[in-house]
Amino acid sequence: MKIAYQGIAGSYSESCAKHMFPSVKTIPCKTFDECFEKANNDSNIRAIIPESNKTTGNIGVEYLIFKYRLNIYQEFFFPIDHNLIGIKGAKLLDIKNVYSHAQALSQASNFIKKNNFLANVRADTAGSAKYISEENDKSKAAIASKLSADIYNLEILKEKIQDDDENYTRFLIMGKEIIQPEIDQSKYITSFLFKLRDKPAALYSALSGFAINGVNMTKLQSFPEKNSFSSFFFLCDIDGHLDEKKIKNSLEELAFHCEDMHVLGVYKAHEFREKK
Repeated sequence: MKIAYQGIAGSYSESCAKHMFPSVKTIPCKTFDECFEKANNDSNIRAIIPESNKTTGNIGVEYLIFKYRLNIYQEFFFPIDHNLIGIKGAKLLDIKNVYSHAQALSQASNFIKKNNFLANVRADTAGSAKYISEENDKSKAAIASKLSADIYNLEILKEKIQDDDENYTRFLIMGKEIIQPEIDQSKYITSFLFKLRDKPAALYSALSGFAINGVNMTKLQSFPEKNSFSSFFFLCDIDGHLDEKKIKNSLEELAFHCEDMHVLGVYKAHEFREKK
């Protein structure tokens, strides 16, 4: 198995992949679209996709989930510990400019303001670390992962600079093959997408089956289809396994109100959900 991730070596996606599968071969991709495409074209490749962050919300991959409809095998809540990293020999007082992805800068905004740093937005965190190593300027630093510091031979000037100590990103492991775990005593999540028929009170009617069957819905988000302001699809997570009677009944009721519905996966709920 190989894992495709968006970004370059040292990204948080790669850090999460290495944490989950220490010996796995990782494949850097320029875009999320490329990640999905590689996994869609090769059953030996999985895509690791950041779906949402506890602090800043959705990452913005919903359309690609809808487009490719890869199977979800696993979820993982990975702690995003931001670090200020600079060239060897640099000190905190030397830093004037910091570089990182917009979300990382936002998640460390208090630290940036406190130190009167000038924030500079770049495409990604690991790319910012690479840029710092190439610039070799003591006044410049990146906000990135520890893995980035190791890869680009940089020094960590300050650890865990994020505003929220509980800064987690939910990652999904996705692939082409449909694999469904056999039900046991574990807690499961079933994920699916759907598009409703165009009729009054469609969403209210469609969701009634979940209430009637006592199914807990943990996520429901609507997104416009590409190039449309009037056509929407929904992404949904519910507690339970597809083989449970109450889940089957709820989805059968939902399907009656849909013109498009697709189960994205059944997988074990990550232990982080118990801590929330």
